[in-house]
Amino acid sequence: MTIEDREVVYRPPSEAKSFILRITKGCSHNKCTFCAMYRNIRFQVRSMEEIEKEIKQMAHYYPGLRRVFLADGNALVLSTDKLLAIMEKLHANFPMLSRITCYGAPKDILQKKPEDLVALQEAGLKIIYLGVESGDDRVLSEINKGVTANEMITAGQKVLAAGIKLSTMVILGLGGQQYTHNHAINTARVINAINPTMLGVLTLAIFDGTPLKEAVDQGKFLPLSTREGMLELKEMLENIDVQQPCIFRCNHVSNFLPLKGVLSRDKAQLLSDVQEVLEFLKESRYNQEIFNPKHF
Repeated sequence: MTIEDREVVYRPPSEAKSFILRITKGCSHNKCTFCAMYRNIRFQVRSMEEIEKEIKQMAHYYPGLRRVFLADGNALVLSTDKLLAIMEKLHANFPMLSRITCYGAPKDILQKKPEDLVALQEAGLKIIYLGVESGDDRVLSEINKGVTANEMITAGQKVLAAGIKLSTMVILGLGGQQYTHNHAINTARVINAINPTMLGVLTLAIFDGTPLKEAVDQGKFLPLSTREGMLELKEMLENIDVQQPCIFRCNHVSNFLPLKGVLSRDKAQLLSDVQEVLEFLKESRYNQEIFNPKHF
């Protein structure tokens, strides 16, 4: 097997110290036009035998392990009974386990009953990572997310109602030049309606082999320049008005300007920082260039 043949396992930046346990392989949706993460991986549900073997192997070397992330792209596609059985085995093998987390696709969350999510929370599921991507229905349709903005709101609120922390991700530039305004203000609207525990802002990267890259090559999608991306971030922040504190992070490797704070407490300072960079960009070579984070 060559390095190119190996499957890359993805996890959120905050799960760097967690045991990454693949209970599925790939993504059952796998239709988002911008995403290259699982494009060449056939979706599979791993058997309990495989999962239990991996748990026991890890417990042999790290019995004091405290954090587990359930991979791959949307672990919640599994039945609640199977998820609970996996979590039970985790607790039995790691007596110091304090948190279990996973990605949650909006469709999978919507299909869970409220009592299912409560049962998962009681079994130790502490955080669900939800890729909101955009709050604009046209953008969500263009990227083939499979849900509407209102369905995204319902999914997010459902997680929080079960007592599970919700970490949301949105992507700057996902609407391109055509929909940048609507993407900014409607994404802010969705975040306000959900009021997630955490909000992470990433910047769009254009990857080879994706439908979005084809659209760029054909001139059907016009990416934002670095300055346009900063203007979009400014407009999005201006329109976010959450009622409960929300941990804000815009410090992913994909972002031109690293930012962090708590919304809405630090909103004024965050906007000031963005404005400072916008002033810098007026005289910079990055003004009209596209910041392509995949090169970093």
